[in-house]
Amino acid sequence: MSVRTYNPSVRVGNWNEDIQLEEDTLKDFLERRENGQLLYQKRTSLLQTTFKQVDLGISRDGYIHFGDLVNIRCPGSKDKTKHFAHVDPRSTCQLSVNPEISKILEAKKFQAPCSVSGCLDTSPVMRSSLVIKSCDGTPNGEPLRFGQPFHISTLDGEGGDLLLQSDCTDFQKCTNRSRHQEVKLVADSSFLTQWQVLHINPQLRMEFERTPVPANVNLIINHLKTNQNLAVEEEFMSRTAFGSREYEITTQTYLDSHRAEKENNHWQIVMAVPGGDVNPTTQQGVTATPTNSA
Repeated sequence: MSVRTYNPSVRVGNWNEDIQLEEDTLKDFLERRENGQLLYQKRTSLLQTTFKQVDLGISRDGYIHFGDLVNIRCPGSKDKTKHFAHVDPRSTCQLSVNPEISKILEAKKFQAPCSVSGCLDTSPVMRSSLVIKSCDGTPNGEPLRFGQPFHISTLDGEGGDLLLQSDCTDFQKCTNRSRHQEVKLVADSSFLTQWQVLHINPQLRMEFERTPVPANVNLIINHLKTNQNLAVEEEFMSRTAFGSREYEITTQTYLDSHRAEKENNHWQIVMAVPGGDVNPTTQQGVTATPTNSA
């Protein structure tokens, strides 16, 4: 038998307990809102932090240095005729952190392991800003050289920097769509987190060995252990937790008939231009000149 908890003439049932529960619920809600612990407050704070604008490092000599804050960008496809009818031409994207919202709402920072993706928004924000770090003891400020191992780290702060890692693929360790070699962010450094930069022209790689790497020009980012190149899977896009569709990032070498890497493997380490805004197209035509290694 159902009993009304309130009647204009009389109160019946556990009416006093119901009033207390409503007051406690309201009090808990106001307290959590005051402390910023509500879910919508956490999500808003997370989005403001993740998409916070970041000032990239300035390359005054035109080269990449250890400790520089950069964007790693893959230019869009130039030859649109090579694509199939059901595949749209690939747009310019840049390497970005693709975290799970549920994992970072409490910690308020990126947590390992964390996946990456190719974000179509090329503005320098927190999730796409990366740091070039040394893995052989080279001090910050020294130029990064072709063939020199280095780490790619996130800009998270508070000891939470994550390193880009890849490993050989197997039945349980591969990407979801293309089934190629997985790329993710981890907390500990190892041989799996070491990368190197190669010249875009295979015939000139020996001549450019140990020369400084120029900024804002096309190059190849090679994984040291597996000897596979960082790649954008242009046929595979997925929706992220931020609501945008982004490309899948793998470590896979794509070669054309001349044994040269395709556009999927072309990357630019983008830095700010002294005295101006970030404009990666201003130096795309610059060709580095071999110099004697230090």
